[in-house]
Amino acid sequence: MAKVCFSCGKKPAFGNSRSHSMVATRRRFDPNLQKVRVSDGGTPRRVYVCARCLKSGKVTKHA
Repeated sequence: MAKVCFSCGKKPAFGNSRSHSMVATRRRFDPNLQKVRVSDGGTPRRVYVCARCLKSGKVTKHA
């Protein structure tokens, strides 16, 4: 399953790790995704949601 937020579509960003000698190696910045049960059209399903969308209430958790 892709590491993408169900609500906002946030996905990994890419950049460089810099060592002490400033040698650049590629790395990825992963979003803070949580696997939660949401009610999607009345039926519960498990999806990845970023912590920002959970805190702001953009996604309603299924009880």
